[in-house]
Amino acid sequence: MKPMLPTLTFEQPVRPGWVYEVKYDGFRAILDWDANGIELTSRNGKTLLPQFPEIKQFLLKKEAAFKPFLPLQLDGELVSLENPFKANFSAIQLRGRLKSVKKMVEQAKNAPCRLMVFDLLKLSGKPLYSLSFKERKQELLHLFKLLEFDLNPDPANDQLLQLVTAYDHFQELWEKVVLFDSEGIVAKNDQSPWEEGKRSLQWLKYKNWKYVSCFVTSYDKTNGYFFVSVYKGKQIHEIGQVLFGFKPEEKQALEQIIKQNTTSEDQQFIYVEPAICLEIKYLELYDFQLREPHFDRFRFDLEPKNCTYEKFIFRQKNLPEDLEITHPDKPLWDKLTIQKADYILYLRAVSPYMLPFLTNRLLTVIRFPHGMFGEAFYQKNCPDYAPDFVETHKVDEIKYILCNNLKTLIWLGNQLAIEFHVSFHTIYSRGPSEIVFDLDPPSKEDFPMAVKAAVLIKEVLDQFHLISFIKTSGNKGLQIYLPLPEGKFTFADTRLFTRFIAEYLVSKDSDSFTIERMKKQRGGRLYVDYVQHGEGKTIIAPYSLRGNEHGGAATPLFWEEVNEQLDPNVFTMENALIRLKKLGDPFKNYFKAKEIQPFAPILEVLKQRATKKG
Repeated sequence: MKPMLPTLTFEQPVRPGWVYEVKYDGFRAILDWDANGIELTSRNGKTLLPQFPEIKQFLLKKEAAFKPFLPLQLDGELVSLENPFKANFSAIQLRGRLKSVKKMVEQAKNAPCRLMVFDLLKLSGKPLYSLSFKERKQELLHLFKLLEFDLNPDPANDQLLQLVTAYDHFQELWEKVVLFDSEGIVAKNDQSPWEEGKRSLQWLKYKNWKYVSCFVTSYDKTNGYFFVSVYKGKQIHEIGQVLFGFKPEEKQALEQIIKQNTTSEDQQFIYVEPAICLEIKYLELYDFQLREPHFDRFRFDLEPKNCTYEKFIFRQKNLPEDLEITHPDKPLWDKLTIQKADYILYLRAVSPYMLPFLTNRLLTVIRFPHGMFGEAFYQKNCPDYAPDFVETHKVDEIKYILCNNLKTLIWLGNQLAIEFHVSFHTIYSRGPSEIVFDLDPPSKEDFPMAVKAAVLIKEVLDQFHLISFIKTSGNKGLQIYLPLPEGKFTFADTRLFTRFIAEYLVSKDSDSFTIERMKKQRGGRLYVDYVQHGEGKTIIAPYSLRGNEHGGAATPLFWEEVNEQLDPNVFTMENALIRLKKLGDPFKNYFKAKEIQPFAPILEVLKQRATKKG
């Protein structure tokens, strides 16, 4: 069976009665499960199961649950899922090329791929092709619920069949596509039937193009391709070749210019000096070449010297086009090979996971204008030279920055704001948005004290059935979060709880923990600061770097990692990115937990206890 295919569009497909799905970058696949067994077939009719045995293994484990719905036919994309909105094209290409059965089995176990299902074509043997897409999608959602499957894409979930969510509003999904740097969107008329083998105008794909300014270096006479390059230092660095996207008159004009300015020629190529600048749009770099390049426009306003590798890499990561990154090669740390460009690209990579904790929070940053080689300073007030897109909120004559979008985050990074400290509440709620325990031992050598405190606190939280998350501080401590519903509790309420936990720790081990505020009287013990959690106070944001010598990152952890082997020095900028790619985000369910956090009954008990004491 040939799948129904979307038509490429360069115009935003915003239309009434249409829905919008993430376009995942992988292998289009139709799953059939009937009396003959399970088959997974590519759009070219090839079987995919030998290369991807994990899909069949997963289904057979769930065979009892699936049995009432067989024969079954699903339409989807087989992917290596990188984040909820993006698939790793390079990874699935490598999987698809494997020849060794042993390596296939190893990859299936260590890096399983997933079938992202967006359509239901047959259920309990009944064909659904003639139903509208809306009806088929409703049936698919109902099927996932009956199977008791999670409904949200998640690369850390071992569920290898995952549901592609349909959004009613283009812009809502597009913001996520840009933030997570995914391939694009497929827009679908919710009244469209499923049409086998047809490239339909009822489904439209709109891609998240990257753009590069480059110059032409040669023309291939045998196939009409133009080879394009940028300057990497003083060297010409080839980035790919382009054929599509030209209007006939544009292609003819470019060929004519090249012939008139030829520097040399052989049987296949005509060569020219860097002079003709173009804007090319493409999906991503794959094998160091532009993938799906299309001509966008001539850049007569540019000189070849303006087409640099640094600008190419920044735009390749979907950095805001109109935001200049100044001095990208500036070193930031003395003993670490981190340049400003590396830091900016780090912020871009963690932005989907960091921004939710910055949005609508009063922000204090610590800026290091000379990197770690000069003086740093705190900045609360938004400077007068801030661009118009930077949102602010005034409190007590201080005009705080609100880092509500990627552009503001990157602008702050370009200002060398290294540390991002945020308030415990949003601008819309005076009460706390969470409880945070800041476990700060006297020195790095005393980090095991923080681990011990965290484990003891976790035991209590588990007894109370409270949902908690933990991260490193980026320095020498740990920080435990309890998300709370917005506007439901006061800081006085949460102080009852933080004090209770602090006193509990001291009662368990007074040799290790103290609530003594005077440093000289702590005697080398870990200070449990329950007072720090209050209005006007701040905490380092998840994934923020720290201005210390090892370039620490405030890194979210999984609770099972919090043990005697935990080393705070390994949680750096580079390590945070590796963890996100391999393990996912430990804070991914943080905001879901806010509404179901059972804090109110605990608070009621503490209030009764306080009344009795009074």
